[in-house]
Amino acid sequence: MTTSRTAVAALLGLGALTYTAWALEAVLTTDLAPAHTYVSELAARNQPHGTLFRTTDLLAGTLVWAAGLPASLRPPFPGRWTRAGWVALVLFGTATAVDSRLPLSCAPTADPACAAQERAGLLPLAHSAHSVSSTVALCGILVAMVALTLTARRYAPRAPLARSGPALVTLELAATVWTLAAIAALEAGHDGWGLGVAQRLQVGVIAVWLAVLAVSLVRPMTPVVPLGDRVLDVHGRERVTSGSGDTRP
Repeated sequence: MTTSRTAVAALLGLGALTYTAWALEAVLTTDLAPAHTYVSELAARNQPHGTLFRTTDLLAGTLVWAAGLPASLRPPFPGRWTRAGWVALVLFGTATAVDSRLPLSCAPTADPACAAQERAGLLPLAHSAHSVSSTVALCGILVAMVALTLTARRYAPRAPLARSGPALVTLELAATVWTLAAIAALEAGHDGWGLGVAQRLQVGVIAVWLAVLAVSLVRPMTPVVPLGDRVLDVHGRERVTSGSGDTRP
């Protein structure tokens, strides 16, 4: 286990933990209904704990960015998917940090006056720009989740990410579809179809995936490179493939 890989894993683990700061709404007075509001509304400028949630968002984005940058420059495994995944993770971290600097002015799902101002375009530019940075962050993490999960399954089949990654990616895609459908329903005048639940599931799965990625980086393993019916490790030594798909010396 290299020191650099351990450092990347530590940063990812801290980033995952910080990214779950929204769960503090369970013990803080926020005046927002978790089942029907955006997670980002916790950090709105007019919310009582907005500064706290903006700070944790900034910290989470910075930690993931700091973890992803060295890994994108020197990926732990070969292949285009590996580099693409780490670059996408850097994009996610950057956009998340920027997102914290472009907070919502108010909570449109909980405040009719705020929603009316939003529809009329009367809120500050940062309020509108927030949706752009959030979209960039989401696209970045989706690409990272798919690419690095594929990388783990190809080069480190024993890693936790190779085993649980596909289920997490599937759950994240389902939560994203649910979130988008809920937003569309809300904009069409319906009750939002559990928007808050969908988005909290979405960000929760991201945090779990980051944690699994961190654990996978520090678990002792020998990376492998598939070659036809044989499997070679990164040093070129042949390894025997068992029927279950894992490898043995």
